[in-house]
Amino acid sequence: MKLKITSMLLLAFVASFAFLAFTPKADIYTVDVTKSTITWEGKKFAGSHKGTVDLTSGTLAFNGKKLAEGGFIANMTTIKDADKNGGLENHLKADDFFGAAKFPAANFVIKKVDGNGANVNVTGDLTIKGITQSITFPATITWNADKTVTATADKITIDRTKFGIQFKSKSVFANIGDNFIYDDFTIAVKLVAKK
Repeated sequence: MKLKITSMLLLAFVASFAFLAFTPKADIYTVDVTKSTITWEGKKFAGSHKGTVDLTSGTLAFNGKKLAEGGFIANMTTIKDADKNGGLENHLKADDFFGAAKFPAANFVIKKVDGNGANVNVTGDLTIKGITQSITFPATITWNADKTVTATADKITIDRTKFGIQFKSKSVFANIGDNFIYDDFTIAVKLVAKK
């Protein structure tokens, strides 16, 4: 009886090992930073500002055509204001905001993807100023004729106060009146990647 149980356990172990050994690896696609973009928009009571930040690198991993994992790194020293306001750019890079000298990189790492096909919901860890928070947002996956894949998230809403950015926040400074900047800012991300 012991021999039979031992044989069955051994067979189960070998079968599970064989299954793991033949699990297909995800296909890794490298983000082309020259074709990919991050744009941002921040709002205050009296208006808004828009701009860009450059990507340093990124990858997307697929099981077949299903997004499985990946992420990207943004170079916070490259923050640009669309109106070419050097004063605003310098302020955004300063400690009041993103502290780019001390924290030159912000990064996002995919932890979970819900949905199949073109439209998915992505959950992952966003790190800004050394602080990591989980965020979820909708994204679209497009397979292109040139064998590249494009992952697009048109609107990712981020609460800056969760990353220690409190400058002129009405939720932190209640008596600020109309001289406030909204806590939420948005980014739009387009990643073009190739195997």
